[in-house]
Amino acid sequence: MNLLYLTILFPLIGFLLLAFSRGRWSENLSAAIGMGSVGLAALVTLYVGLDFFSHGQQPFTQALWTWMHVGQFDIKVNLTLDGLSLTMLSVVTGVGFLIHMFASWYMRGEEGYSRFFAYTNLFIASMVVLVLADNLMLMYLGWEGVGLCSYLLIGFYYTDPKNGAAAMKAFIITRVGDVFLAFALFILYNELGTLNFHEMVQLAPAHFAADNHMLQWATLMLLGGAVGKSAQLPLQTWLADAMAGPTPVSALIHAATMVTAGVYLIARSHGLFLLTPEVLHLVGIVGAITLVLAGFAALVQTDIKRVLAYSTMSQIGYMFLALGVQAWDAAIFHLMTHAFFKALLFLSSGSVILACHHEQNIFKMGGLRKSIPLVYTCFLVGGAALAALPLITAGFYSKDEILFGALANGHINLMTAGLVGAFLTSIYTFRMIFIVFHGKEQIHAHAGKGITHHLPLIVLLVLSTFVGALITPPLAGVLPENHFGEAGKTTLEIASGSVAIIGILIAAALWLGKRTLVTRIAQSAPGRFFAAWWFAAWGFDWLYDLVFVKPYKAVARLLARDPLDALMNIPALFTRIANKGLVLSENGQLRWYAASMSIGAVVVLALLLVI
Repeated sequence: MNLLYLTILFPLIGFLLLAFSRGRWSENLSAAIGMGSVGLAALVTLYVGLDFFSHGQQPFTQALWTWMHVGQFDIKVNLTLDGLSLTMLSVVTGVGFLIHMFASWYMRGEEGYSRFFAYTNLFIASMVVLVLADNLMLMYLGWEGVGLCSYLLIGFYYTDPKNGAAAMKAFIITRVGDVFLAFALFILYNELGTLNFHEMVQLAPAHFAADNHMLQWATLMLLGGAVGKSAQLPLQTWLADAMAGPTPVSALIHAATMVTAGVYLIARSHGLFLLTPEVLHLVGIVGAITLVLAGFAALVQTDIKRVLAYSTMSQIGYMFLALGVQAWDAAIFHLMTHAFFKALLFLSSGSVILACHHEQNIFKMGGLRKSIPLVYTCFLVGGAALAALPLITAGFYSKDEILFGALANGHINLMTAGLVGAFLTSIYTFRMIFIVFHGKEQIHAHAGKGITHHLPLIVLLVLSTFVGALITPPLAGVLPENHFGEAGKTTLEIASGSVAIIGILIAAALWLGKRTLVTRIAQSAPGRFFAAWWFAAWGFDWLYDLVFVKPYKAVARLLARDPLDALMNIPALFTRIANKGLVLSENGQLRWYAASMSIGAVVVLALLLVI
């Protein structure tokens, strides 16, 4: 496990090599460096994972150096490996490697090929720092690193102003969450004198035992940071627009890694949240509301990537729901399986987009199952896992653990929200599949070729089935006590499975065939209203534009004229006016001088008489 630092070093070296090459190297060499560096990190992860299990799953800390030491403020660059960080590290490097392999095919011929891999290598390095950090300060370094890389990758096609605007939107909204996280760091260090996760959990109970409400504020700020990075209510609006980046970016950042950082943050600091049950319950409520709202928004989207984006919001909502009901294991289990099937779906959508000549509107596709059968199979398996089709998909087992955790801990309302979300998920997922791959062919598609296209899809396809559910994260959490017996758990499994199957059948009834019922619903007054409302994602962008953006622009326009500068110019203005008056008085004319002296004398005599 002493090689743990190499999981950061290899991608970082890849970034430096590609950055300093300035795009002069061939695409093959750039791909070899970009893909190879992450592949080496994945191999190191495999090695340290085997070593971790051979040592009885004992947590391990690798001390590298002291980052900063000022008085009592001592921050070290220490990497920690336990079951939680190993699970996340495996997802980041393993799934990240598969996405890099697919990207080497997807990005061929694109301008900035080596720049793309430089950004993604820096992202992987930053994400590994975030995952392995043993203190909040070091985690914050990785947290900001992935935020920077997200901005660079979302705006990768920078020549289009819309892409730049999407990147800026993601950067600004996630920075709001980052400010909250910074406040949490300040509060926790001020109260506990340390930012080490293990030490904070040990010191917090005694320090906050009395009527000290600072821990509530600290955990609330941690939640604020988590909702920003993980695109949860109310900071969820950036994720759909982030689809402006290349599709492998969506798979890497917005499905498998960065957007799950908020889930990881809460899971890593769950000892603090256990001391503030009100904030912990709020975590579950935020997740439940987000998963339902995002599910409705996905129902009416026409862009294939935006459907998956809202689906990502919804699935991360499930993870927040699990955290809120203390089902820690279930949250991380679903994080892992979601990385498998959502990366599969995003990569498959990228293959569809290239096959359809960069067309992303699902209603301009249709009948593609014959021309791209492998991608159709990937969508079926990935969509079934997303919809949690019973027994055969990984998503069923992880989502069922979340619902059972909510039920076992007495959160019936949250469990009900989870079932509603599962119903919506199955409908919008198979709506997308039926529209894209069934019906009349409207566009001629070209199937992708090559091992770099096929292999990542096939591996992720296998992991999205029940095979992926056999991978049990080595977590030391406590599963909720089963007060309902095996019969109660089985009943819940049957209910959740039935909900998924019913949703698929409804989607088949609505979008397979002539779709006359869908047309009638869409053309009705309520149908048009709700379709427009949900298409706009419940109007949060409009609301934030009204409350924040327009007032900010008004203030900016006011400050553009620099009123302070105008105020400081007033004395100079008076001086210039006085100067002009004096210049007029000195004109060299004797009559003017005599008249002015006479007028002055009259004024002086008048003043003396008045006084």
